[in-house]
Amino acid sequence: MHRAFQIGIGLKAVNALLECLAGVALFIIPASWFAATAAALTQHELQEDPQDVIATHFIAWAQQLSPAATWYYAVYLLLHGAVKLGLVFALFKGWLWAYPLSLVVFGGFIVYQLYRFGLHPSWGLIALSVLDAIVMWLIWREYRDVNRRRRASP
Repeated sequence: MHRAFQIGIGLKAVNALLECLAGVALFIIPASWFAATAAALTQHELQEDPQDVIATHFIAWAQQLSPAATWYYAVYLLLHGAVKLGLVFALFKGWLWAYPLSLVVFGGFIVYQLYRFGLHPSWGLIALSVLDAIVMWLIWREYRDVNRRRRASP
């Protein structure tokens, strides 16, 4: 189980790093670039089928992405990723306070993700919430084992 814990929080670290990079990219890349890129990427598909569901949704998403929305997503991703990176670092170091704090923070992320799912259903949010729940279970088991070992040692 310890190895599963390490793999689980390792995956959280990779996810957190990708979120931080995406947040930085959103700060750097102007919102108009997304609409232009979506149009260029879907141009051929829409010429063949102007009603293509994926292409039309992709373009609609890119066009509604305002500078304010881009800024919000950038800040959200950076903060979300930085908090996760900090917690993962503390968990890898074995700092006891990090276990319960991680459970609270990841639980809060799940609540927020499910709230967002209620507003805008997305399988990605469900998958992320399930991954968070699995990692929380692994953290809880590891915390229990660490406490048991500490009580057993003189």
